[in-house]
Amino acid sequence: MSTAPTPPGGPARPRPEPGPAPLDDPLADAGYRDVSDEDGGTAGRGWWDANAQEYLEEHGEFLGPADFCWCPEGLREADAHLLGDVTDASVLEIGAGAAQCSRWLAAQGVRVVATDISAGMLGAGRRYDAATATRTPLVLADARALPFADASFDVAFTAFGALPFVPDAERVHAEVARVLRPGGRWLFAVTHPVRWAFPDDPGEHGLTATRSYFDRRPYVETGRSGRVLYAEYHRTLGDHVGELVGAGFVLDRLVEPAWPEGHTRTWGGWGPVRGARLPGTAIFVTHRG
Repeated sequence: MSTAPTPPGGPARPRPEPGPAPLDDPLADAGYRDVSDEDGGTAGRGWWDANAQEYLEEHGEFLGPADFCWCPEGLREADAHLLGDVTDASVLEIGAGAAQCSRWLAAQGVRVVATDISAGMLGAGRRYDAATATRTPLVLADARALPFADASFDVAFTAFGALPFVPDAERVHAEVARVLRPGGRWLFAVTHPVRWAFPDDPGEHGLTATRSYFDRRPYVETGRSGRVLYAEYHRTLGDHVGELVGAGFVLDRLVEPAWPEGHTRTWGGWGPVRGARLPGTAIFVTHRG
């Protein structure tokens, strides 16, 4: 849905396993290191385009073609109601992947628009539309430069989209603030920051911290050519709050979903062993001040 990486797919895009590299540029190196903002910030589009089909083949059944799942813990909006009342609201999804969350909202009669930077993921979204006989508004867009007028939406959200894959998340928050009406709500789910201190392992090995929580170097995959194929960025809880406040948002609630009893599915570093002891997801519920 996203701490060594996690691929996307609508709601849960928590660290992906290293994905297939382009045939003309095989994966040569993976680890935590500094890269230029330009190289790291532009890698996501190509990675998601190349891995969209495989990602959905692996996680599509859990996510569903038209369901709103916030995270690998399986928290559904139908149960959590984190967005609040959206009956007459205009809603924007950022980093929507194949737009499963937006498709679910549309089925509830909500006016919603889904955006993503990956044409591959939006193409999968169009196929989901055809399979479910629905029509979800899909827009190819960088979350740091949204193609919408000021004060166009009442609610914006993302479930593991956009924010982990850019070095300048403050630009995403600023754009969301711009397109939201005064008092508009902004919710986003990310890998819980504390998880970056632990190996991305769902078993016992993943319960021992091996890195500094304060090491903000991104996780990076590099091809033999030296090109950055994938980059995912770590922010502490304080970083997230600071970026939100800087963009004019008020933090209303921080949700840390517990691992549900009987939920045995493993997703990258998420699973019942770690989930019983460590938080895996943080969902920030905010509003524009």
